[in-house]
Amino acid sequence: MIAVTRLDKQLMYLNPDHIICIEETPDTVVTLFNGNRYIVIDRASTIISRVVAFRAAISRRAASRSAKKYLGRARTGRFHCDKNMPDDDAFSETQGKHNHIPFHSRDY
Repeated sequence: MIAVTRLDKQLMYLNPDHIICIEETPDTVVTLFNGNRYIVIDRASTIISRVVAFRAAISRRAASRSAKKYLGRARTGRFHCDKNMPDDDAFSETQGKHNHIPFHSRDY
């Protein structure tokens, strides 16, 4: 989210993914994809630099070591083999082909 200031000095946050265009008439008008228009004090160049900084921060966060550390987390002990489950051979002998329920239409 980026911060912009309305004409009445209220701080407002916009999602930069929803911005369609920024018009600089005497006032700066930000148009969103849902048709909402907001008149803000900030110049178009300032809003554009905030959008660029916002996207750069997202890219830095995605490329940081903490993201890789999180994705590479050890998952030991999450999966285990149950000794009470029958072997695949015993299971396939008990289940005949007539009991096969197709998972997808391609299995017919």
